[in-house]
This record gives sequence, C-alpha cells and structure tokens, in this order.
Amino acid sequence: MPVAATRPSETAKLDLLPLAAEAERTAEALLADAAAAIRPRVTLNGKISTEALDREQHAAHGLAWLATYIEIVRQLNAYARRMQDAGRFGETERLLTLIGLGETLAQILGGIPMNQGEFVRLNALGVSDEKIESRKSHAVKALIAEGTAPETRARLAAIIGESDGVVGDDGLDETLDAMRKEMRRFANDEVLPHAHEWHLKNEYIPFEIIAHMAELGVFGLTIPEEYGGLGLGKESMCVVSDELSRGYIGVGSLGTRSEIAAELILGSGTDAQKKYWLPKIASGEVLPTAVFTEPNTGSDLASLKTRAVREGNVYKVYGNKTWITHPVRADLMTLLVRTDPNEAGYKGLSMLLAPKPRGTDKDPFPAKGMTGGEIEVLGYRGMKEFEIGFDGFEVPAENLLGGVEGQGFKQLMQTFEAARIQTAARAAGVAQSALELALRYARERNQFGKAIFSFPRVSDKIVMMAVEVMIARQLIYHAAREKDSGRRCDLEAGMAKLYGARVAWAAADNAVQIHGGNGFALEYPVSRVLCDARILNIFEGAAEIQAQVIARRLLDGAN
Repeated sequence: MPVAATRPSETAKLDLLPLAAEAERTAEALLADAAAAIRPRVTLNGKISTEALDREQHAAHGLAWLATYIEIVRQLNAYARRMQDAGRFGETERLLTLIGLGETLAQILGGIPMNQGEFVRLNALGVSDEKIESRKSHAVKALIAEGTAPETRARLAAIIGESDGVVGDDGLDETLDAMRKEMRRFANDEVLPHAHEWHLKNEYIPFEIIAHMAELGVFGLTIPEEYGGLGLGKESMCVVSDELSRGYIGVGSLGTRSEIAAELILGSGTDAQKKYWLPKIASGEVLPTAVFTEPNTGSDLASLKTRAVREGNVYKVYGNKTWITHPVRADLMTLLVRTDPNEAGYKGLSMLLAPKPRGTDKDPFPAKGMTGGEIEVLGYRGMKEFEIGFDGFEVPAENLLGGVEGQGFKQLMQTFEAARIQTAARAAGVAQSALELALRYARERNQFGKAIFSFPRVSDKIVMMAVEVMIARQLIYHAAREKDSGRRCDLEAGMAKLYGARVAWAAADNAVQIHGGNGFALEYPVSRVLCDARILNIFEGAAEIQAQVIARRLLDGAN
C-alpha cells in the first residue's frame, strides 16, 4: 500500500552505529545526573528510607522510567551491532532502530509518558537546564532530527504497507525463529479463528487446544529433560508466549500457570516433589494455578491472612483468595499460606503444593472445604477468574514446598523474574495482534477515495506500533538472556514488563482509533484486544509497584 514516500530514505547515509554508541554514553550520563539528584532526597544515614521513597514517589518512579528508556537506547545499540555483524541489518531494521532511538531520546529530553496523564521531566528529577543542555550531544541531536522526521516514518510506513504486519528481523537464531513460525502457524490455524467467540461468550479455551499445546511442548519448555521437559531457556518461553498471546492472550497465558509452578518446584522443591510433579506439568497432564492474592492485600503479601494449620499428616487451610486464574480446571494449586500465625510479615508464610479435583461450570470446586465464585471481567478470558474460600481444605503435609515452613515468600520471590519476563512477552504478543488488526483495517477501509493507511496520522500510528513492539522484544530477549545466564535480572525483567505493558495498551488503543466507530463494536476483534491489553499494566506487579521496585534498586546502588 503506497504512502507519500516509497523510495529508500536518505537516512541510509547516516552513520548510525557510531551515533548510537555516543547517544548511549550521553543517555547514561543523564541517568547518573538524575540518580545523583534524587538519592539524597530518599536516603537517611546512607540507606534508603521507605517513608522518604514514598514521599518522593513521583521522582523515584520517574527515575525508573528514565532508566528504562536508557536501557532501550542500550538495547537498540546492541541490536544494531549484532545485526550488522550478522549481515542482517537491512533497511527495515535500520529504520526501526533509527526511529526507536530518535523517539526515545526525544522523549527523554522532552517528557517520558508513564501513562496518558503522567510524564517524567528531567527538571522534576532535579537535573538542571544547564546539565540537560550539556548532554545534548551531536549524536543525540542527529538521531532525534532523523529519527523523528516525517520522511523517515513515511519510508517505514511504505515498507509496512507491503507486509503482513511482521516488520523487520527480531534477531532470533534459527532455532528460535523456527519455533516462532511453528507457534504462529498453530495460532493462525487453531486459535485466531475462534478466539473472539471464546471471548464474547466467556467460554473456556477447549481442552483440545490445551492438548495440542502440550504436544507442542508448551508446558515443558523450560523444564529440564530429566523431568520430561524440553530443557530450553527463557528466551524460548518468550517467543512462544509472544506468538500464542498474539493469537489470544488466554492461550498465551496458559503456559504461565505451568511456568510459575515449575519454577517454584525446580527452585525450592524436594527431590520427591520434583520427580512427581514436574513430568506431569511438562506433559500437560497436570494443569497448575497460582493461588497467592487475597482480598485487600494486592501486592502487600506481608499482610496475607490465609492460614494453614498442621494436624497430623495434613495441613488444614482456612481463608480467602481472589483473582485466581483458571482454578476450576486446574489439578494443582501453588498455595501461599501463613503457617506461623505468631510470625508477622513475610517470615510466617509457606507454599503448599495443593492437589485438587477438576471442576465444571456447574460444580466448580468439588472438593471438601473449598468453595468459590467467578469474577466477571472485561477481558483476559478463556480461563476465568475466581474468588476462593477455604474452610478446612486439606493438603498432605508432604506437599509443603521444600519441606520447611516459613520459606514461602522467599520461594515466590525467586519466580518473579521469569514471571515478569513472560508477562512482558505476552504484552508484545497483544501489541503485535493490535498492529496486525490495525494494518489490515487501514488497508481495507477507504475514505475520501483512498485507503486510510495513506493518511499520515493513520500510518504513523502503525509505524510507532511496529517500532515499539520491536523495542519491547529487545528488552524482553535481553532480560531472558540474563536469566538464562544465571545472573540476577529483576531490574531487566521489571523494565521489560513496565515498558511492554504500556506498549500493549498504546497499540490496542491506537488500533481502536484506526477502526473508528467499528473499533467500539463488540463484533470487531480489536475490541477484545483492547480489553485484554488493559490487564497487563496491573497483574504480575502493577506499573506503580514495578516502578517502585526498579527505583529502589537504582537508588540503593545494588544494580
């Protein structure tokens, strides 16, 4: 679909890689300036003060977003160099990188949107005008000028207009690329034709789909081969989650249940627990669900009240849980409880591997001491959300994760890196879905005698979707590689999740705008994508909590 500029752009003459390297150094200096200005405001006697950090939340969270944008510059620079070295840095990849760098740097200097109504400005972080001016290097100015130029976007729009919505080379190796294509075929053939109907009718994803996912190895991707899994790294998990979520976030999220449970058992389980549960999870025979959240606790897990009382060879569980995903059809609950009522805070928490029978819509919880009701939701359907009440529900004492009480919170924290990386990958898939729906509609919809894709305000939206999806994936892959290398990556995982969730919402919102009134109609799949995208900024750590965690890491010097 032709747009205003279809010839190769003049930006090919720009010496991009040296400029990107210089811009990275400049951006890192700005981050150091901001951190140095904020740190005295949130520390007391050389240590982070929680009270001060809460008081300075705008600045601290702004620093987290600034650091995330600096990481974007780093990863775009690294991506460009890897692709150049591999001989894969073509015009499309160059344009994606250039626009990404230009827009990122422009927003760093002009205002980073944390959401639609909150912006991060360097002055508010304590960086002076003089310091800001000194950081506007030649590279920064050149990249902003070329990366934000209408001609640059128009050229990428012309390329996108001739595509199927898959824009550029993500830089995956042959194995991961083959995996992506296989998952894309599965999603195209078995998920996309039915996803909107499942959503509108609030129906469960059929067991036939789950069985095929199991055959494809989705539930055992990262489980070691000795326990029946494929023994692959977290990067493979990201690729699979991305593509399946592009088809339907519910399908992409089924793997999350297994990922969290397997991570818990692998990291903290006894040998017997690993040998019994992991092969069943990997094969899809056992479908797990995470039972952590409680009413009025949210992210404040230290306030958790559900208790488990040891009576002989069983724990009896009492209390209430909420926002539990896919519990009716699950066979195993990873259940966070308080085993020591005299120990306040995190230290009294334990994790139970709690088996349960599968239920149905008519009889959701056919287990003694367990009841529940569905929470009706806007999106993120296909698995269903429930509140659950426990009143003497029994769990074998041998199913205490790791065999030692009081380790539950620590065990759960060890899973957060992988869970947040995986959530970021789901966000990329949702954003990709929005991009493809917007592109298809913009090419088919004619107004004033031509396809609406020909109008820059439409094509520019789609260009930025493509750029931001590519950026999100580079952050995600980087975090996954760090995790696979055995390095601490809570910072990288948090940044990937923080940015990816915002990108998914922006892409979905813009896709609805491109659809106009039709985007507001339930019959159009883009309405589902909008609803699905909204949850990504909330679960696995709300954006505000995520920014708080990132800020604390940055300011206490532990990064």
